[in-house]
Amino acid sequence: MRAITITEPGGPEVLALTEVPDPEPGPGQVLVEVAAAGVNRADLLQRQGNYTAPPGVPENIPGLEVSGRVAALGPDVTGWPIGAEVCALLAGGGYAEKVVVPVGQLLPVPKGLSLVEAAGLPETVCTVWSNVFMQARLQPGEWLLAHGGASGIGTTAIQLAKRKGAKVAVTVGTAAKAARCRELGADLAVNYRDEDFVAALREVAGGADVILDIMGARYLSRNVDVLNTNGRLVVIGLQGGMVAELNLGILLFKRASVTATSLRGRPLPEKATIVSAVQAGAWPAYEEGAARVIVDRTLPLAQAAEAHRALDTGDHIGKVLLTT
Repeated sequence: MRAITITEPGGPEVLALTEVPDPEPGPGQVLVEVAAAGVNRADLLQRQGNYTAPPGVPENIPGLEVSGRVAALGPDVTGWPIGAEVCALLAGGGYAEKVVVPVGQLLPVPKGLSLVEAAGLPETVCTVWSNVFMQARLQPGEWLLAHGGASGIGTTAIQLAKRKGAKVAVTVGTAAKAARCRELGADLAVNYRDEDFVAALREVAGGADVILDIMGARYLSRNVDVLNTNGRLVVIGLQGGMVAELNLGILLFKRASVTATSLRGRPLPEKATIVSAVQAGAWPAYEEGAARVIVDRTLPLAQAAEAHRALDTGDHIGKVLLTT
C-alpha cells in the first residue's frame, strides 16, 4: 500500500509517499481501507521528532484519525460487517491506504455526514469530549474558554458546548477567524493580537468556569487568573512552552483545579471508554445537525507536506483532511 512516511525528523519536506507492506489485523483489531485522514498538530510534532509513537504503532507513519470501510476483521472480532463505513481513533499510522484499528476505537460514520468529512471527527471529538465534558464536567449556563477557537479542536468545542447549553469564549489570531467562530456560536471571540483575553472575558462574563488550553506555560498564570470559583483548567497542548510558575494561593482561594491530559498514549480500555462516550454523547449532535465538521481544505495523500504547511502557518479554519 501507499503511505506517507517520515524519512527523518524535520520540516514538511521530510514527508514522502512510499510503498510499505499492508498491515494485517490481529486479535481485537479491524483492518480499515482508508478514505481520508485528519491532520492534527500532533502529527507535526511527530514529524519534527518531538512526539514518539506508542509501542506497537508505526513510528514513521503519522495520522491519529481516519475514515474508511471495514476491509477485514481480526480472528476474534465480530459485530462489524465487511464494507461498513466507519471512522476511527488511532495512535498513529493513519496517513496510509490501510490501517489496523483496535475494535474499541472504531465508530460508525454519523448519519448525514460524508465518508470524507468523518475523517475529521475521531481525534478531535474524543479530545474535546473527554476533556471538556468528562474531565471538566462543563454544565449548562457555564462559560467555556477555548484557546485556538478556529482550530479543529476549537470549532468542535464551540459547537458541542453550545449544544450543552454553555456559553463559549475563544481566542483567535485574526478578525476572519473571530467572525467564523461567532458564526459557529461563540459568544465572545478575542483576537489575542489586539486584546487581553482575561480583561475581555471578565468584562463580559466575569470569568471562565472551564478552560480548554493548548498553550501551556505561556498562558498558565492568566488562565488561573480568569478562572471562576470552582473553575477547571484543562491543559491539552504545550505550544507556549512546558515550564511556568503557578501561584497556588490563587488556585486554593478559588478552589480551582488544573489538569493536564493527553489522549494518544492512554491504555486501550481508557480509549474505548472515551470512544463509547463520544458515540453516545456527541454523535447525536452531528446526526441532528447541531454540529458539523468544519473542513478548511481537502488534499490528496501525496500532498501531506502542503497540509502540514497549512497547520504550521495557522492559516486554516477547522480541519485539514487528506484523501487516499
